[in-house]
Amino acid sequence: MANNGGSYSGKDIQVLEGLEAVRKRPGMYIGTTGPKGLHHLVYEVVDNSVDEALAGYCTSIDIVIHADNSVSVTDNGRGIPVDNVPKYRKSAVEVVLTVLHAGGKFGGDGYKVSGGLHGVGVSVVNALSEKLEVEVKLGGKIWKQSYERGKPTGPLKAEGTTKTTGTKVTFWADAEIFETTEYSWDVLASRMRETAFLNKNLKITLTDERELEPRREEFRYAGGILDFVKYLNDKKESIHSKVVYFEQDGPEGFVEVAMQWNTSYTETVLAFANNINTHEGGTHLEGFKNALTRTINDYARRQGILKEKDENLTGEDIREGLTAVISVKLREPQFEGQTKTKLGNTEIRSFVQSAVTQSLAEYLEEHPKPARIIVMKSTQASKARAAARKARELTRRKGLLESSTLPGKLADCSIKEAALTEIYLVEGDSAGGSAKQARDRSFQAILPLRGKILNVEKAGINRALGSEEIQAMITALGTSVAEEFDLSQARYHKAIIMTDADVDGSHIRCLILTFFYRYMREMIEAGYIYIAQPPLYKISVGKKHEYAYNDKQLQQALAKLSETTKYTLQRYKGLGEMNPEQLWETTMDPERRTLLQVTLDDALAAEEAFVDLMGDQVEPRREFIQRHAKNVRFLDI
Repeated sequence: MANNGGSYSGKDIQVLEGLEAVRKRPGMYIGTTGPKGLHHLVYEVVDNSVDEALAGYCTSIDIVIHADNSVSVTDNGRGIPVDNVPKYRKSAVEVVLTVLHAGGKFGGDGYKVSGGLHGVGVSVVNALSEKLEVEVKLGGKIWKQSYERGKPTGPLKAEGTTKTTGTKVTFWADAEIFETTEYSWDVLASRMRETAFLNKNLKITLTDERELEPRREEFRYAGGILDFVKYLNDKKESIHSKVVYFEQDGPEGFVEVAMQWNTSYTETVLAFANNINTHEGGTHLEGFKNALTRTINDYARRQGILKEKDENLTGEDIREGLTAVISVKLREPQFEGQTKTKLGNTEIRSFVQSAVTQSLAEYLEEHPKPARIIVMKSTQASKARAAARKARELTRRKGLLESSTLPGKLADCSIKEAALTEIYLVEGDSAGGSAKQARDRSFQAILPLRGKILNVEKAGINRALGSEEIQAMITALGTSVAEEFDLSQARYHKAIIMTDADVDGSHIRCLILTFFYRYMREMIEAGYIYIAQPPLYKISVGKKHEYAYNDKQLQQALAKLSETTKYTLQRYKGLGEMNPEQLWETTMDPERRTLLQVTLDDALAAEEAFVDLMGDQVEPRREFIQRHAKNVRFLDI
């Protein structure tokens, strides 16, 4: 986006309402006080710098995690205005940092395009920080001000001279507010990489000073989202060499699209609006999908690949194996809800649809060889989907996928209200038998799974439906699968994966999660998928016993015993080693168990993880294991 030449001073700072209740109800502003909320603070500050880049004034952003877990974000933008906001008789810096909904993004000439349209960003970061320091380089001077829990400790002062401009914000997240103040390098790196892809040529540097040897990584992509698609497809086998890329500017805004097909059976289509990942899609994604389906079908018929008697290819057929990134930038985006996960601007649907139709049609005509490969991939997907439909019809006739005919090995619960029930997907018949005896029959169902289920990352839906264990899961859950999936038909609102705490158990858990991610992702997004946490150790002193779920808990339990205390220590290698009573009190009793809820906070990171761990290529899997080996809590060989 080019420099728009607009003014940016104190008069451009508009205030919608005061900053109150943020510390009392932080969840209203950042969603959670857990790790996700902690990292959200960094994103809010970085987003302000990215808005400067979108306006054409910032080319570099530096993020540093300091040894004391404070974070600095420095940019070379224009700098927050330092002159007074007339209404408040305070500097624009202080107003932006202390008043909610204060900023240059609600009108005026401060910004034409912006991601942080709610304006809660840096003021909320200030409110939720034990301490915050701001440094602004503007007008040849360096201006500084400090805050404690949202309140200034003194006025904004000029402390030196400079020939550059920019803003530096350093904050210490408040330990009184957050469950943890420990930042994750992987989480921040993934977000910064994504941001750099979406802003062509913007240099983002991430540095971690918490280790003896500071870790540093620079993200800068001359190709923007074209490089993004290359990155996403790097561990997959592409069916055409060059990424399809086009862009279009218009009164409605700016759209750019990059896409490339690969040999896999799944689609990865990411949509962004003003750099915000619109996880729930919206009008820009609808316009893209409509244009893609129509244009590919029109081309296939003109080339005679689809005959007159043939049915049109469906959107699912065409998007099988597709990796695509759609990015739109517009002046007044309308997002559904504070979370900004779905774009609602109606004019963007037709704008994107027109741009994709015109540009993709031109590409297909000008590149006949890759065009034919893409269409043939889609027709093969159509045939496989037809085979899958026949498989479903056959299994339905046999009663295997009908909700009225549940799998014989399922021990169902008596309550029928889905919101009150849960199903345990248990590794092995032996553990399944113990779980059936241990459970509360009123609301807990048990489905034993024999061995390792099919890896659906390497197989299409028709093969998946041929798997007896996968059929059993689909039938028991009641939602059907893939394009026929219906979340409202879920028979349980908790599906709990319960496997042994060993290598095989971890592999089985990964296979089940891969199945959910590829064919029942809405179950994860709805918060219905959980992982059981069986204990690793049992410490017995006489007739009393205590369980430890990890090595740290074991050490804490042993530290409480005196040196003369006699105790026995049992290390559980599998669920089958526990009798029903022990299984109930450690893993299945809602009052005492520990469950991990599976979420998709970062869809890109999830996609990468599943491709690395479950895909065809060995090298990414080896690199993943080497990278995370030091974080492994236990490993049975």
